[in-house]
Amino acid sequence: MGSLERLVIQLRQKKQEATKLKKKAEKQLKENRSIERRSSSGLNSIDRKIESEREDVSDTSDILTRKTSQLESIERLVAAAEERLTREKEAIEQTEQEIQFSENPEEKQNAEAKLRSLNNSVQELISEIKSRQKTAKKILDDVTQYSNFKSKITSKIQKQSKSKPSLRETMAKSHKTAEKFVKELERRTRAEDSTKKALEKVSGKFQELLTKRRKAAKKAAAKKAAAKKAAAKRAVAAKKRTAAKKRPAKKKAAKKRPAKKKAAKKRPRR
Repeated sequence: MGSLERLVIQLRQKKQEATKLKKKAEKQLKENRSIERRSSSGLNSIDRKIESEREDVSDTSDILTRKTSQLESIERLVAAAEERLTREKEAIEQTEQEIQFSENPEEKQNAEAKLRSLNNSVQELISEIKSRQKTAKKILDDVTQYSNFKSKITSKIQKQSKSKPSLRETMAKSHKTAEKFVKELERRTRAEDSTKKALEKVSGKFQELLTKRRKAAKKAAAKKAAAKKAAAKRAVAAKKRTAAKKRPAKKKAAKKRPAKKKAAKKRPRR
């Protein structure tokens, strides 16, 4: 009985320890799975961001290409207008000389009309150059802004790309560790189940033995109670007998003896 009880206690302790180790393995597995999920989520998030940022870079590059093309076109127009302005100014100088050295009024009037036209053309060219230069400056500002934006996104992509190997390594490591704890958990679960079955078996035997002992004790108690009751009855009977012996004996009433018949007197014979 004592050895069986000790075995039950030992198995309970062993089961508690097995359950504790199982929970520890479950916790470690959960932690590593969480790290793996976070790493995977981080990688997916970075990939999505990089993809989105690459689209932004592509769109920005298209805008830059268009803006640069516009700027180059305006610069060519400005250069052409400046060349025309130079020629017009030269023509003005030549016309002024013609006016100065004209020999008749008609030639002078024609030269003056030409000079007015040239002056108008010069003013239009100057206005056109200023307007195109203003537009070119605005486009150049846009080009600078988009170039900086593109450079910033490109740097961000490079930085995010550098963090991917670290996340991949963390994910691979946590996955490998998680697989190890999966096996550890399976082993701990088997140990817990085995201990649980052994405990149930021994506990069953122990309870069965306790039941038998309780029944035996109950039977012995009943037997003892019956014996005690019988002894009490005997004691009562013995007391009665003892009491009866100690009482004084009652005097019996004397029986009346029958009176003796007197002999009849003989009558004298006649």
